[in-house]
Amino acid sequence: MTGPEGTEADRIRMRKLPKERYEAELAHLQAELVTMQAWVQQTGNRLVVICEGRDAAGKGSAIKRMTEYLNPRWVRIAALPSPSDRQKTQWYFQRYVEHLPAAGEIVVFDRSWYNRAGVERVMGFCTDVEYERFLRQVPVFEQMLIDDGIMLRKYWFSVSDVEQERRFRSRRDDPMRRWKLSPMDVESITRWEDYSRAKDRMFAHTDLPSSPWFVVESEDKKRSRINVIRHLLDSVPYLHLQPPTVEIPTRPEARDYLRPPRNSQRYVPDYADTLLDHNDTDKSKTKGKGKGKEAKDGDAKPAKPDKGEGNTKGDTGKAGKDGGPQAGPDVDPTALAAQSGGTPEPDPATSGTPATGRRSASHGTTTKRAARKTAVPRATPASGGNSGRS
Repeated sequence: MTGPEGTEADRIRMRKLPKERYEAELAHLQAELVTMQAWVQQTGNRLVVICEGRDAAGKGSAIKRMTEYLNPRWVRIAALPSPSDRQKTQWYFQRYVEHLPAAGEIVVFDRSWYNRAGVERVMGFCTDVEYERFLRQVPVFEQMLIDDGIMLRKYWFSVSDVEQERRFRSRRDDPMRRWKLSPMDVESITRWEDYSRAKDRMFAHTDLPSSPWFVVESEDKKRSRINVIRHLLDSVPYLHLQPPTVEIPTRPEARDYLRPPRNSQRYVPDYADTLLDHNDTDKSKTKGKGKGKEAKDGDAKPAKPDKGEGNTKGDTGKAGKDGGPQAGPDVDPTALAAQSGGTPEPDPATSGTPATGRRSASHGTTTKRAARKTAVPRATPASGGNSGRS
């Protein structure tokens, strides 16, 4: 199939952009977008970005990357549904006017008033009179926006018929993106040339020096995202403004607030914990605490005993690391506590108390970390007291 946008064989052969370079450049451009948005906000400027193009041309993914890190209080995406019966009786541009930006705002239109020149014209959703009136009024309407100080940028995402069909089939087979495929999208396959003629006439009437169209080659989505963001940044005369320094105050001591018991509130179940097993939890704690502390303090790692044998140094009753007696498998815990001046731990085998941890290879005693873990059961919420969470 041949058309103004060409076939797959006629497209410009583009080299594939390596993933690493794409991600690095995208991160750089998104940081610049944050800077540009801060300038628009602080200076009170207004920016309108129109993204048009064929179905599955990559408009949505480009808008997503464009707005991903911007302040949603000052940046909006306008993706309007089909007009209601009441809106059909209004002036055509009226429902779009209410989405225009105020001072300091950016509005990105994912399709815009140009629906009348495209899908409404091709699918017969407007009369010939309404269509011709639109072509006469839209240059005047956009000039009014520009004269009022709004910066207007118009982008047309161009894709070949072969690539469009490939993306349609990909959406059909992907349950996460199937909602993007509508009967209206499929209809565009059989009406490719009608859409091409409608786009050509739209450009002839609305590609003006004061509000020009910029075509984005979107055969490769990664390249199109990089290109459109770079062009948008180059077209806006923003400055790098120094953001004000935000001082973080010192948190005052709690005085007259007592938190209600935790069991008086409803908590979302910890479903994430079911994705882990006990080995994962033990490894993360050991990696974050035990190993890090040993590396920081410069302590030597304890030697591992041979399998099936006890700690021979502990069996001989030699002094431990702190100079006190070291426990072995045959040493009475009561006698050991009497020598060191402490309180013996109850023997799990005789007291009926469940074991609080495993034997350490170097000391032969119960580890403090495991004891703490068993001392506070996870299923029982603590009550009362002040807490950093709310």
